[in-house]
Amino acid sequence: MSQYHIYGIGAALVDTEIAVNDEELKAFGIDKGVMTLVDESRQHELIEKLSDHLIASKRASGGSAANTIIAASYFGADTFYSCKVADDENGRFYINDMKSANVAMPNIVASQGITGKCLVMITPDAERTMNTFLGISETVSCDELDNSAIKNSAYVYIEGYLVSSETGRAAAIECRKIAEANNVKTALSLSDPAMVQFFHDGLREMIGSKVDLLFCNLDEALAYTKTESVDAAIAALKIIANEFVITLGNKGALIYDGNNIIEIAPCETKAIDTNGAGDMFAGAFLYALTQGHSHTLAGNFASLAASTVVSQFGPRLKPEQHQTILESINH
Repeated sequence: MSQYHIYGIGAALVDTEIAVNDEELKAFGIDKGVMTLVDESRQHELIEKLSDHLIASKRASGGSAANTIIAASYFGADTFYSCKVADDENGRFYINDMKSANVAMPNIVASQGITGKCLVMITPDAERTMNTFLGISETVSCDELDNSAIKNSAYVYIEGYLVSSETGRAAAIECRKIAEANNVKTALSLSDPAMVQFFHDGLREMIGSKVDLLFCNLDEALAYTKTESVDAAIAALKIIANEFVITLGNKGALIYDGNNIIEIAPCETKAIDTNGAGDMFAGAFLYALTQGHSHTLAGNFASLAASTVVSQFGPRLKPEQHQTILESINH
């Protein structure tokens, strides 16, 4: 039996959420609905311009894979997370926040530099737009991998955003190779349409010949496979993944379990913030699979978890909310 259900690797980002409108995004020259990498001065400029806005959520440890790992941990999975933080206030906050979520981490020696920060802007249609200063996360590398933890996990979960960093991409590839050599299942998220558009070849390197489980939304699926229909994308994804999940927003999700396509119905909800929806879906889905549940049950469970997180601000649920959602899996 594995020591960990899921081993994750990704960026360590401290999130700040701010409510904005479409006109403001346009005025600031921000591309809506995607993650844009910026330098620290640009991020400071935006925060200054938006300083009179309501901050919708408290500071929280984030990063796509981190959100997934935290969710799985709160549901009850044994998890491990590799990342890189700086020796600053945000870095110390990040480590403490992850530990409070019962996520195991390597003995991180914080580096000189600045811990990554993500400004998440939420428009009235619930769409999330991110401007990310990676900081020290840009240099996450194979040095941050914990080979023993990887070998003793049921799944490794690799964040697609790592593709934007030379060292991060190398770490993702090495993580996958260690997992494959030790019969550990590999899961990867395409993360963002912009990553697929600008780093397609790098993502292909990270995926290798095939991953066990791929997570993406419909836009990412179509962009990665360079197809124009769901059916064509499904056929292409079967070549690179033994199993996959295509999330469809308020239309639910499609899951390929290796044999059949399973349609997951959406859960009725009023979305106010879609930030973290895909991360939550992946965390809940992986938790359910590692507990021996079927893909159908895992998909319905993940759909409920994602619909709950989009009904409030922030990419995370309160600890007690996980327990309420867990009751659905036990009935």
